[in-house]
Amino acid sequence: MVRVTFVSADGEDRREVDAAAGSVLLEVAQAAGQPLEGTCEGQMACSTCHVIVEAADFPKLTPASEAEEDMLDLAAAATRTSRLSCQIILEDKLDGLTVRIPGESYNMQGM
Repeated sequence: MVRVTFVSADGEDRREVDAAAGSVLLEVAQAAGQPLEGTCEGQMACSTCHVIVEAADFPKLTPASEAEEDMLDLAAAATRTSRLSCQIILEDKLDGLTVRIPGESYNMQGM
């Protein structure tokens, strides 16, 4: 099991969940009731599953692909530790991962 902590945009709410190794972070977030749309269903055609990874956890992630970086350029409120949750596969080394839900998102498919 991999423990993930989701932090609300305002920082007021924290929710810890346990997920099976190999799970996709977007699916774990949605199952936990987090407000991540994932409009494109993990096809990297939008940025509505954008999360901000805790700085200490960021180096543990597999580097983002060029396609993911391109989508993150379109994400609202992106930071240097932003990632698309549809591209994060939860591995044992990510146990304790903390991500913040951004306060806004853009649905590029709806534009």
